Amino acid sequence: MQLINALTPLEEARAILAESFDLKFTKAVERVTSRVYDRVKDRIPEIEWPFYAPLILQINRLKKEKDAVILAHNYQSPQIYHGVADIVGDSLQLAIEATKVKQSIIVQCGVHFMAETSKLLNPKKTVLIPDSRAGCSLASSITPEDVIAMRAQYPGVPVITYVNTSAAVKAVTDVCCTSSNAADIVNGVAGDTVIMIPDQYLARNTAKKTQKKVITWAGSCEVHETFTAADIAELRHAYPTAKIIAHPECPPEVIDAVDFAGSTAAMIDYVKTQKPPRVVMVTECSMSDNVASEATGVDFLRGCNICPHMKRINLENVLWSLHTMTEEVTVADELLEPARAAVQRMIDFSKKRD
Repeated sequence: MQLINALTPLEEARAILAESFDLKFTKAVERVTSRVYDRVKDRIPEIEWPFYAPLILQINRLKKEKDAVILAHNYQSPQIYHGVADIVGDSLQLAIEATKVKQSIIVQCGVHFMAETSKLLNPKKTVLIPDSRAGCSLASSITPEDVIAMRAQYPGVPVITYVNTSAAVKAVTDVCCTSSNAADIVNGVAGDTVIMIPDQYLARNTAKKTQKKVITWAGSCEVHETFTAADIAELRHAYPTAKIIAHPECPPEVIDAVDFAGSTAAMIDYVKTQKPPRVVMVTECSMSDNVASEATGVDFLRGCNICPHMKRINLENVLWSLHTMTEEVTVADELLEPARAAVQRMIDFSKKRD
């Protein structure tokens, strides 16, 4: 019986990367990447750094060679956030910055809807995502047909769609929003009633900040929906002196129980300006890891969940993406303009507020 020694796709990709790039951890690599390691050494064990450092070095070299820029969400791992990202931020920040990039290639270190948004705002640029399987429970919770049905049920009511949605859903909406500007967008559109989709908790939390009636959808973020008021009570008991801050994708009873709630950008700003001695971030775990190096004197305590979709993006597939120019993100021609318009209205509204 003959045994077939076949490599898995991951093993094959690693073998090709090993042949194409020098991924040895040398004194030179250690020296060049030392500034990055100084920022992440409290979050990445020293024993792991010899694996990450050569990848970081090669990615930073290759992105310059290929005229590429790397956009990374705040939920990305510290080695990506601090090691290779050129622009970091929440969904709104990344959307705004995507309109300003000069490079011909955008590598989106985030989930698929974020890469689609970059493509909408840069239709002539090449947009890559290292793993197209990096999805989102919110984006998958609603379809264009669902939105059209809601429009029929509530004729004339403006539809505000969370940016955490597909381009196809954005194309049948009036304006997008993020957790940073949701209340401003709701209060800024005409009428006394709005449809706000698909995150039911963001919509319910936003409804507390407006006099308008907010019609919701039953979507939710799998990272934030599992937090409960009982969890916050346990954190209070365990860390009585800590400030507890949460993302508005959490259920309202969680938001009512914490010290501060806001978008990822707002949470970062809170920590940097208020400088609480101890803080618990009730959100995705990499958030506190990434902010820790930028907020000295603050002790970050664990009270978080991992986003499995964000964690599909890693240094190996970022290098593979740049090396092979995959996976390219495209948007159907008929969706491009209406979806882009909904995102652009959000950006324009945010600029007016500034």
